[in-house]
Amino acid sequence: MKTHHYIFLTTLLFVILFYDQSVGFNLGIIGSVYAILTFFRTPKRRRTKTFVLLFTASILSDVAFAWYGDFPSFLAVTASLLMLSYLSRNRKMKILLLLPVFVTNFFTSFIRIFNFDDWLPKRHVPGLWQKTLAFVLIPMILISVFFGIYAAGSDHFANLFTNVELDIDFWQLVAMIVLGFFIAFNYWNFAVERFIYKSNRVLDNDFKQAIVQKPTYSFLDLDAERMSGVISLFTLNILLLFFIVTYNYEQFYESAKTSVQLSEETHERVNSVIMSIVMSILVMMFYFKSGFNFDPKARFMKILAKIWIVLNAVLIVSAMVKNSEYIINHGFTYKRLGVYAFLILSLVGLVLTFIKIQFRKRNAFLFNTMAWYVYGTILICSYINWGGIITAENMKRKDFALDYHRTQVNFSEKQLLKYAEEKSDYRLKSEILNSEHVKLQQNETLLSSVLFYGTLPSK
Repeated sequence: MKTHHYIFLTTLLFVILFYDQSVGFNLGIIGSVYAILTFFRTPKRRRTKTFVLLFTASILSDVAFAWYGDFPSFLAVTASLLMLSYLSRNRKMKILLLLPVFVTNFFTSFIRIFNFDDWLPKRHVPGLWQKTLAFVLIPMILISVFFGIYAAGSDHFANLFTNVELDIDFWQLVAMIVLGFFIAFNYWNFAVERFIYKSNRVLDNDFKQAIVQKPTYSFLDLDAERMSGVISLFTLNILLLFFIVTYNYEQFYESAKTSVQLSEETHERVNSVIMSIVMSILVMMFYFKSGFNFDPKARFMKILAKIWIVLNAVLIVSAMVKNSEYIINHGFTYKRLGVYAFLILSLVGLVLTFIKIQFRKRNAFLFNTMAWYVYGTILICSYINWGGIITAENMKRKDFALDYHRTQVNFSEKQLLKYAEEKSDYRLKSEILNSEHVKLQQNETLLSSVLFYGTLPSK
């Protein structure tokens, strides 16, 4: 099939799945169709291991959205499909350029759509699709638009067709066609501008050759800049060492505080740790850029940098231990699990910074690699029922907050039903099954449904 076939086919499918429907199981279906069509449309030479992994992740994300229908799974579906389409075009393109490519296409598509010669086949003799377009589709679109205009302007004209009953929401149908076509056009026919292709080289992970050392600033020579790095990293190591000692003393040895105070201080300290790690990585990128990666006299500075990375890792572990203690004492929440996610990503960033220094990688290596870890985090968040885990673990506690888990924790109904059965609380079981949210989801049509709620008992 040609590009226009994919565009028209997926537009038609979009209209069929989403007309007069809410977003639910239908998004999982169309996402899977997009992924499968992309796989078979991509030449075998471009089906790398990364492409196959993205295809698998995309299908799993579609299943996750069909099951949960929440924002993390929607984000996973969107990210997976965009990355899959992006790498199907050019396997060597850096993932960091994904956002600029599709943002640029979003704005330029309004012009590119009317450049028919670029995406419609060129034939001198009209074929079937040209005849269908010219003799059927274009006249139908024009008639429909002007019929709507005339009917709105004349009651007598509109009354001529009152006996014709078509249960169709005309404007919703038009909106679905336009939206479906817009999505399909940008997915199957996106353009990578020349300046973006040129930027791809700048984002290579490795230096092509040893860089000739030059001073970063005209007012500092190489020796002065190198000594500045040594002094800065040495003093920062001393400062960080004192901070680790005071940080752990405040966390583990100060007198007990109320749960509210402990919660506020824990989040403040974790925020300080994450900000410290981000700044540390930026400092490493500043001192180990370009020629300084190959500086034979920078051995001592590299040692100090690695020590500082290790000390920052110790700080992260301390924050993880405190977060674990906080969970043991007060239970699981989304925020406390989120703290683990941010701290793990921070630790990954430190490890990658160590690799950058040790193996003389470019600064772009950090961004390219971290982008994949962030994407992996999105996938993990979408695949796993964290609300169910939170409720299942907190049910084991004596201070289990039932109302909090009913109102603030998503997809916890199965665990709450189990809790109600254990407590022989049939009133609670009835309230859960007859809650407005559960009933609303269970009464949806198949295409609009979230499959998770279909696995709950109906009464």
